[in-house]
Amino acid sequence: MSAISIRKSLKRFALAVPVSLAVAGAVALPRPASAETLADALVGAYEYSGLLEQNRALLRAADEDVATAKSALKPVLQWAAGLTQSFGTTRTSSLLAAQSTESLKASISLIGQLLIYDFGASAYRIEAAKETVLATRQTLVNLEQQVLLRAVAAYMGVIEASETVELRNNNLRLLTQELRAARDRFDVGEVTRTDVALAEAQLADARSGLAGAEGDLLRAVEEYRNAVGRQPGNLSQPPSLPNVGGNLAAAKGLAVRQHPSIISAQHQVAAADLGVEANEAAMAPRVTLNGQYGLNETFDSDSYTRSGSVGVEVGQTIYQGGALSSAVRSSMAQRDAQRANLHVVRRNVEQEVGNAYAALSSARAQLEASERQIRAARIAFRGVREEATLGARTTLDVLDAEQSLLDAESTRVSARANLYVAAYSVLAATGQLTARDLKLPVQIYDAGAYYNLVKDGPAKYSKEGQALDRVLRALQKD
Repeated sequence: MSAISIRKSLKRFALAVPVSLAVAGAVALPRPASAETLADALVGAYEYSGLLEQNRALLRAADEDVATAKSALKPVLQWAAGLTQSFGTTRTSSLLAAQSTESLKASISLIGQLLIYDFGASAYRIEAAKETVLATRQTLVNLEQQVLLRAVAAYMGVIEASETVELRNNNLRLLTQELRAARDRFDVGEVTRTDVALAEAQLADARSGLAGAEGDLLRAVEEYRNAVGRQPGNLSQPPSLPNVGGNLAAAKGLAVRQHPSIISAQHQVAAADLGVEANEAAMAPRVTLNGQYGLNETFDSDSYTRSGSVGVEVGQTIYQGGALSSAVRSSMAQRDAQRANLHVVRRNVEQEVGNAYAALSSARAQLEASERQIRAARIAFRGVREEATLGARTTLDVLDAEQSLLDAESTRVSARANLYVAAYSVLAATGQLTARDLKLPVQIYDAGAYYNLVKDGPAKYSKEGQALDRVLRALQKD
């Protein structure tokens, strides 16, 4: 769904707000001394977005999957300890009395295991986890684009709604003057009661339109606060349009090469391929090195046992109810699904580029047409009003001319907002709507920093583990 469609949907499905509340909300908006720019809104969205925070955490979870996969190739050390109380009665002959036996034994053992060779199954899983991390990073980039595009739409939505309210207010003042003039002309017999009623009806319709515009403004403010993280201040007019080029074929080629959705799908295909290799290798034998050292001691006795062992073990699952073969077939199906998904994503990205350019072209044409319409409608309105004073035009003619001018001005306001949203939609469709590409003054999230800390699974009390603990505490505070 495009950002323009999102804005229209928000307007269509938002709850109706009483006019009095809308006016109160509009009056209560904080107005800082300095104007707020589009760049300020984008910075706020990047820093405020809970969606980005959520998916950054999901990326960190994917980073940990690499450390988990690598742990299969590292030694496994375990210890076990036990305390056993034995008691009983023994009689060896009917001539001898029964003897009670009682002992307390303690044991402790250290067990180690190291995978020597598994035909690459663990290595494939490690590489698959890495591909998943890369795919998740690109998913985060794509969400960043959506967050920034929503901020652009919210910014232009507030400007559009504010200008529409201003137009409606001007129209209301003008229609009030027309009604007063119609009543004066009725008093002197120049017009009929019908003309006055037409002016009154048009004025009532203008009041209704103003109430609707104020409601739209209040909803636009709420959307801005949700997207950017704060109430809109005194929004300045947006800067010049970004340079998006005019070659649709070149834009589609660029999107296919660098759009995060496509890159993410490519990494998902690679991860699925590695998953097939891993499950096939899991059917082969495993070679492990096993070691054990233990101590057994009996209390109230000088006897004890200290023993150890080291050995190489080779094993393979011959039959497990078909689970291993099923896992291979399942991973093949997942691979086929990811390959098909790559084609779907590519077609969707190309379509989004085409849709964005179509919306951009349409908005430009609509804006140019509305400019010409405004010039003609303004001339027509002035002429009709002059002719009405001379009795050559009716009150209805004046009201129709005023409505045509209002419609043209409203169209220009909407077209200009749609033009900016469409231009930034082109950037998003080609994968260029990121904080880095826009050179926003923000601290760019380093997707590789956490991965570099955890990829080797540092021990808790090592230097690397302590550095990781400090990072985790900082993240929890945030």
